[in-house]
Amino acid sequence: MVSIPTVGIDGVPHPLPEGLPVLDVREPAEWAAGHIDGALHIPLSELPARLDEVPTEQTLVVCKVGGRSSQAVAWLTQQGRDVVNLDGGMLDWEAAGRPMVAEGDAPPYVA
Repeated sequence: MVSIPTVGIDGVPHPLPEGLPVLDVREPAEWAAGHIDGALHIPLSELPARLDEVPTEQTLVVCKVGGRSSQAVAWLTQQGRDVVNLDGGMLDWEAAGRPMVAEGDAPPYVA
């Protein structure tokens, strides 16, 4: 079994360090409702086809609660990427009062 590098919201610096890539693997509707500004959006199902878009430097991987992102981190680690799963995902991000942006005019929220 692959060990999954994981960090909780308390272990993520606020604000995020300059240049730390964030990969969001949620579905398009979830992304549109609210996401981390500057994050890269690649739905989990599209990751294999879009692997070359994933940064090679250490990347924080997020989903809603941490399940899909842990799957993504397991797979990306096998591909040689330096990735860390955000345990608790966007729900913990939102609960911690971290900033989010949404598509359109509605206030951001975690869908």
